[in-house]
Amino acid sequence: MSQAPFYVSPEQLMKDRADFARKGIARGRSVVVLRYADGILFLAENPSPTLHKIAEIYDRIGFAAVGKYNEFETLRQAGVRYADLRGYSYHRTDVTARGLTNAYAQTLAGVFTTESKPFEVELVVAELGETGAGDQLYRLSYDGSVIDESEHVAIGGQAEAITATLAGLRTSELDLRAVFNHGVRALAEATTGELPTTDLEAAVLDRTVPGHRTFRRLSDAAMAEMRET
Repeated sequence: MSQAPFYVSPEQLMKDRADFARKGIARGRSVVVLRYADGILFLAENPSPTLHKIAEIYDRIGFAAVGKYNEFETLRQAGVRYADLRGYSYHRTDVTARGLTNAYAQTLAGVFTTESKPFEVELVVAELGETGAGDQLYRLSYDGSVIDESEHVAIGGQAEAITATLAGLRTSELDLRAVFNHGVRALAEATTGELPTTDLEAAVLDRTVPGHRTFRRLSDAAMAEMRET
């Protein structure tokens, strides 16, 4: 006598996948991305000097992620290939955060709906405008959903607490030093209450630098100099 196959409704299957992805993401240390007057700051709680959660994708586009390192590193590399190919085939200005975000959203949604295990990641794609009005921040979830933000965006297990700390703050009107300290304070209050510079990873897209490439990492010394005591 054959046994009837076990049935799981599509609604329950999607819920189980979402719960699985959220639990994985919640275990990761958070990242916050904030606009400031002359650019965009990426700030992460990350004690590792080599396994970066923040990266450059193209001239004016940065990337930040939380979750499983091997999964978001695969997505980062795919984003770099996408940007290089599009910039080479068309023009550098045709590489945009919106186009990259759409590509990531399709990949994440496809994995979430068709594979047995979703990606346990959240991403931020940010593009530096020629002026502050052109800055763009996109948050992508594990299921491919996209939210565009105006001033700052947090991802990871403590994202809600960080967002609550920064609520109402127009970081785009402040300088880098002030925004850096607001970001560090929000990360620290959402976790242990103390966050040494050696446990931070930071980078900026800087509107004031000449040339195509605007991404630069902030060293421990540079962060220590900016921190308020």
